Amino acid sequence: MKTPRYLKENDTVALAAPARSISPAEINCAERWLQKCGFNVFYDERLFATENQFAGSDSLRATYFQYLLDNADIQAIWCVRGGYGSARIIDRLDFSKFAENPKWICGYSDITVFHNHVQQNLGIATIHCTMPINVTGDEASSQTCNSLLDALTGKELSYNILPHKLSRLGDFSGTITGGNISVIHSLIGSPSDIMTDNKVLLLEDLDEYLYHIDRMMLNIKRNGKLKNLKALLVGHLNNMHDNTIPFGKTAEEIILEHCSEYGYPVIFNIPAGHLADNRAFRLGCLTEGSVHDNVFKISNRTI
Repeated sequence: MKTPRYLKENDTVALAAPARSISPAEINCAERWLQKCGFNVFYDERLFATENQFAGSDSLRATYFQYLLDNADIQAIWCVRGGYGSARIIDRLDFSKFAENPKWICGYSDITVFHNHVQQNLGIATIHCTMPINVTGDEASSQTCNSLLDALTGKELSYNILPHKLSRLGDFSGTITGGNISVIHSLIGSPSDIMTDNKVLLLEDLDEYLYHIDRMMLNIKRNGKLKNLKALLVGHLNNMHDNTIPFGKTAEEIILEHCSEYGYPVIFNIPAGHLADNRAFRLGCLTEGSVHDNVFKISNRTI
């Protein structure tokens, strides 16, 4: 796996909206935070385009993202928000210049499309992390933002994971991949599908019915993506819904059930996903987990 160059002072971070639309007010805190970190910030008027729920037409979003991919003066692309829309433009993009001069693509949720596509097709690491829409005045000094800064500048990421009654603890080591369950499920069989053999798989999701989680996890399993993992890391699974007749299991229990026949560690309470504590992980990089003095520690190392 190839790692983009780590950022230094006066490098440029571009803001992109490959999915839902954004307003200038919604990126103000994130822009100030980037500048405080010593980075230049790039975007133009196309960032604030709108077409229904999208940040402009598919053509406009793809053209703008293509410009960011090709621009050698940009060292990282930070996607401003998720929602839905990245899959509509991924096949319009030409990654040839990006492959020659890779840069960090950062975000989570719908940005899983880029994480999966870039790692699988180009062998280039990306960063699963918070996005500008989530950065407020208080959030800018949090562990979440600090972890993104550490990820961008090449520091080792190390997190202590709170115990969860369903976690199946054990030591592991492997390359991490993954992201949003719904997006991973939707990409199966496409050119952006990911391979998970001998990998550490990270999963998170938001605002789904429990039976949808079951259906998606079943499909992911039937496609062999749970069979040969080094470990399964489960992040936030918040705002889940149930039917009038209950499904009978929590989202965590559903996931554990679908990997019950496999012996690898399954770690819940990973600080990643749709809550304020959304720490950065360099996807495509070595990730290790171990138990010490009843504390589970996960490290995401530089390469």
